[in-house]
Amino acid sequence: MSIPSKIPMVDLRSQYLKIKNEIDAGINEVLDTTAFINGPAVKKFQAALENYLNVKHVIPCANGTDALQIAMMALGLKPGDEVITASFTYVATAEVIGLLGLTPVLVDVNPSTFNIDVEAVEKHITPKTKAIVPVHLFGQCADMNRLMALAEQHNLFVIEDTAQALGANYNFNGTSRKAGTIAHIGSTSFFPSKNLGCYGDGGALMTNDDELAAKMRMIAHHGQRIQYYHDVLGVNSRLDTIQAAVLNAKLPHLDNYAAARNKVADKYDQAFGGHPKMKIPVRAENSNHVFHQYTLVLQDVNRTVLREKLAEKGIASMIYYPVPLHMQKAFGSERYKPGDFPVTEALCASVLSLPIHTEMTEEVQDYIITNVLELI
Repeated sequence: MSIPSKIPMVDLRSQYLKIKNEIDAGINEVLDTTAFINGPAVKKFQAALENYLNVKHVIPCANGTDALQIAMMALGLKPGDEVITASFTYVATAEVIGLLGLTPVLVDVNPSTFNIDVEAVEKHITPKTKAIVPVHLFGQCADMNRLMALAEQHNLFVIEDTAQALGANYNFNGTSRKAGTIAHIGSTSFFPSKNLGCYGDGGALMTNDDELAAKMRMIAHHGQRIQYYHDVLGVNSRLDTIQAAVLNAKLPHLDNYAAARNKVADKYDQAFGGHPKMKIPVRAENSNHVFHQYTLVLQDVNRTVLREKLAEKGIASMIYYPVPLHMQKAFGSERYKPGDFPVTEALCASVLSLPIHTEMTEEVQDYIITNVLELI
């Protein structure tokens, strides 16, 4: 096998070709039945994901950002309420907090796992605090044992942002639980590059609470339980039937996808572990890792030059994330200034993610490793 001229972060085409018959059959069934909105494939996927996660309720929706918004609306959060989340994450997590008129309270992250720092959360709880949104970053769970205990102590809601860790297992007080099923509500995205991704946008919410499930279904469907009878103001957020067909084909492979990503991560670890200019990912004690991203922390390396040289070799790389939320113009506030979150700011200046996906061959990975070691 020859090395391709371009090595992407995620090889969706090769993944598709491996299960092409299943994908095509599911899509063709939707086309044949023309049940494009809330068709049978959506209900089938909802039931399958409930079974996989061992959770009572899955509420499919249009995307992961909608999922977070619907969760906050269902919890009855009001303008001025404070919601704590990490500054080291994608904007969607905090974006919906601001869009709903809530107050995003950003905090630093753990320097080992990059997930939200529980001590920082505790320090920022005020009488206005109503919820915490931990992000299971890069593929492993935040410290949910301590976060849920802290939330119970202060009577707070918790929403798990599980967009990067669907399929991860967490040891919750001695019991194995799937990411997204531990808090009051879990949310996820099925963006194509996610570990379980569709071929467009998609998302879902998870809960074991019957009342919350009913509220979220209603909100996602224009605030109606019965058609044309609108009990509350809602949104229009549906998982497209064609996307559900894709997810139905891919869900049975999710654990194998995680195993394949772990195999790639293990090889990267062996190659880069102990290198004086690189720090490999830390595996959290209570969570396995499904490696949505493989992210190195560089030390005394010109990251820009390294990325340029890798690109010349056809090797993609990404920075997740170059600017912390507390330094984004959208969240500009006198509350925050450079230096407030030293861990987050240091990570934004030093992280680099390498290609990792389910179809990576040893030959391609060897090529990546060789070039990283030579260029660093």
